[in-house]
Amino acid sequence: MSERMAASAMPLPALPRFGPPDPLPPARANADMVRDILEMGFFLESGRAVPALSRFDGPVTLRVTGAPPVGALTDTDRLIQRLRSEADIDITRVPEDQPARINVTFLPRARIRSLVPQAACFLVPNVSSWQDFRANRRNPALDWAQVSVRQEVGIFIPSDTTPQETRDCLHEEVGQALGPLNDLFRLTDSIFNDDNFQTALTGFDMLVLRAWNDPALQNGMRPAQVAAVLPAVLARLNPRGERGGTGPAGPTPRAWINAIEAAFGGEGGRDMRLDAASRALTLANAAGWQDGRLALSLFLVARFLPPQEGEAALAALIRAGAIYRDLPGAEVHAAHVDMQLTVQALASGQMDLVMQLTTRAIPVARRTENAALLSSLQLLRAEALQAMGARADAAALRLDSLIWARYGFGTDDAVRARLAEVAALTRALPVSR
Repeated sequence: MSERMAASAMPLPALPRFGPPDPLPPARANADMVRDILEMGFFLESGRAVPALSRFDGPVTLRVTGAPPVGALTDTDRLIQRLRSEADIDITRVPEDQPARINVTFLPRARIRSLVPQAACFLVPNVSSWQDFRANRRNPALDWAQVSVRQEVGIFIPSDTTPQETRDCLHEEVGQALGPLNDLFRLTDSIFNDDNFQTALTGFDMLVLRAWNDPALQNGMRPAQVAAVLPAVLARLNPRGERGGTGPAGPTPRAWINAIEAAFGGEGGRDMRLDAASRALTLANAAGWQDGRLALSLFLVARFLPPQEGEAALAALIRAGAIYRDLPGAEVHAAHVDMQLTVQALASGQMDLVMQLTTRAIPVARRTENAALLSSLQLLRAEALQAMGARADAAALRLDSLIWARYGFGTDDAVRARLAEVAALTRALPVSR
């Protein structure tokens, strides 16, 4: 245990930096993307219809105001560079004292929740500051369904959250400021999905943004007009996607969404979250889904089943993992399943299985820039190495994991709590000398 204690006692390193972006490329057929972009672009998350396409005309400026946390400006600049190079969007960050079309404001989470209680972060049209939003929040001009041309957008992000959540908010909210506004649970290959598995804009997302801002589309176009033009746009931008699609995905009923949100929400304790996840699974099975919605329902049921139902949880995880591995862009979802399986394998002393699962999942976590997942997988693998007698390798990997944990979990206390949580999994196992 001395190695773990030494790791937890050492000063935690500064925030890490990911290498050059290497997002997974879009893997779905263009015909499916047309369907998805239309649903993303012409409906809000509430289900309300958006009558016409809207976007910025011309170059886009972005400024950061408020109290950006450590690393936020670096992540913002990295995002802007990706948008320029991958989505071909003319976007530039300007000083905070200059007007901009996208206004990113950092402020305490409590202030955000005082007006929008359920929001982790959000964006609003036709405002440039928090004061502007507070003064006009009931103004019809702030209704996205009424926007015909995007003039300016306000984005509000907590200043007191983890670096990874800050980065996630930047990617999703800036992405939606530049493109479609809806989130779809069935899109495993997109950050625009409230399952929160994807934490940075994907190759699919960048292609969506490039198509949404293509010169062939114009502000004010109706859904039927966009549907007529979009296939040619995608054929030009993504020729490898010119193949047969999967056909209609079917609607996602509000009852299932409500059940999933209740399972994610954390209110009412584990039993209530399990009940919500079980309702979602019942609805998914009744609908005959074989996509990410069924896999997510299975994953959440497995997470909340009590320890005495470990076999049922294992079966649900295995089934969820099999579904995710057949879906485009769901590698990171499968890696989350692998992490849960790794926890079970480590706690039961199956060290070879821990090594196999983490060997498969760690590269995915790194490539998708999910520091919290990467750190957790490394900590689990370090415990297996420790138990197998490879103490030097375990210590080196544990140190590397703490670097990523700082980005994924934030505070020193949160990082050390995660380290202790993983170490506790092997407490009852024999200690290697």
